[in-house]
Amino acid sequence: MSETITGSDQREVIIIGIGEWSTGDTVMTSIGLGSCIGLVIHDETRKIGGLAHVMLPKSSGKPNERAGKYADTAVEVLIKELTQKGSKVSNLKAKLAGGASMFQNFSGNLNIGERNAEALKAILKELSIPIVREDLGGTIGRTVTYYPKENGRLVIRQADGTTREI
Repeated sequence: MSETITGSDQREVIIIGIGEWSTGDTVMTSIGLGSCIGLVIHDETRKIGGLAHVMLPKSSGKPNERAGKYADTAVEVLIKELTQKGSKVSNLKAKLAGGASMFQNFSGNLNIGERNAEALKAILKELSIPIVREDLGGTIGRTVTYYPKENGRLVIRQADGTTREI
């Protein structure tokens, strides 16, 4: 499960590992997104949201205790928990970050990052949840920090040291 720490600014921060997720209004971070994607679903009206560390595009119906691991089950679990906390699906918006091509020197269908992005975009479109911002692709890993109480701000730190906000 995810771990909670106190950050340098004395705020609680929930650390989301591979295949994990969390929802609420506490700051959340996911470290080391390579081909994985940090999926944020945010409800601006309630100032809450969720972050999942999505590793693969499809669960293929396999039961899994790590619903955040797959695009299809991650979207499902975040929406379920947010609606249980009072959100309306019509108020939800998404942000995506990650999906780097980490295996560019290999041949074959290893562009997992691109496949993760395509899967998430298709699922969110089907559910009428707009993707308001994204930072996808490239060849550099990322760490994301999500601030639900700050208008859903998502800070992205790349492994090369650059930082941006979406």
